[in-house]
Amino acid sequence: MTDPTALVLTGSFAVALGIFVISAVIRAVPAGNQRQVAPEDPGVADGRVPPPLPGGGGLPPRLPVGRVPVWFYRPSDLAGAGFVFLIFAGLFLGSLGVAPKEAVVLDPQVLLVNIGFQFGIAGIVAILALRRAGWEAWLGLRWPAWQWVFLLAPAAVVFMWLVFGGLQVSGYVEWMESLGVKTVQDTVKLLQESKDPLVLGLMAAAAVIVAPLCEEVVFRGYFYPVLKKFAGVWPAAICSALVFAAAHGNLTALLPLFIFGGLLVFIYEKTGSIWAPIAVHFCFNSATVIVQMVARHCDLPLQPAP
Repeated sequence: MTDPTALVLTGSFAVALGIFVISAVIRAVPAGNQRQVAPEDPGVADGRVPPPLPGGGGLPPRLPVGRVPVWFYRPSDLAGAGFVFLIFAGLFLGSLGVAPKEAVVLDPQVLLVNIGFQFGIAGIVAILALRRAGWEAWLGLRWPAWQWVFLLAPAAVVFMWLVFGGLQVSGYVEWMESLGVKTVQDTVKLLQESKDPLVLGLMAAAAVIVAPLCEEVVFRGYFYPVLKKFAGVWPAAICSALVFAAAHGNLTALLPLFIFGGLLVFIYEKTGSIWAPIAVHFCFNSATVIVQMVARHCDLPLQPAP
């Protein structure tokens, strides 16, 4: 059977784009005399109620949903979100024309380029966001309830392990194998089989440090709130999680990574601080790397990981 990975992941990018466009168009249609909160309205960033309409007429302005601020984003930020989308969709589509995955070799130079690329994308979106808001307003770096991360992160890891376990028991992995789909990502396979200490060290650093920082800044810190600004919370959460999952390029990992991406958005909205999803991503990837390093010595099956 022909591997459907290319078709399904390409369709995932297309579905994410379609959901956003349709939701943004619907949201842009005026609803009676209800007005949107202007980007300059004071109080939107810190949750205070904006002042009433002049003369007391009309409906009150629509308040933001959740704790992730969007007041400082402008229509021009759609170009930034489009840049993020095109970069990851383009990388995946471009990979379809290269040699088969079995021939891919990740040496230290390639890994360093990948790490630099991730920091580069994070740096670009930081420049775009910091034009109008400081680090604290943008990412909620001052998180008064930061102690909750010590409960939140382990709980999220346990939840994702339960998801993986449920998929395993349900026959999801066997179904993917029957479709001719690889059930282990290339990076995971590299951690299992590589004998080069430098490669293993770079892979572990990329998974434990680079990915939690850069992917959270890009996907949750910028991509999601821009989509939220123009399409609403739910379409933005679905689209950002779908792009995040498809960008990893593995069909077996698509569903669990979509769930993981949605969980990270939920955590970001509930806390209002990027530190929370970064900590969850860090803990989950750290636990995954440890399990994989143990599995390489025990000949255990490995699961896809973000």
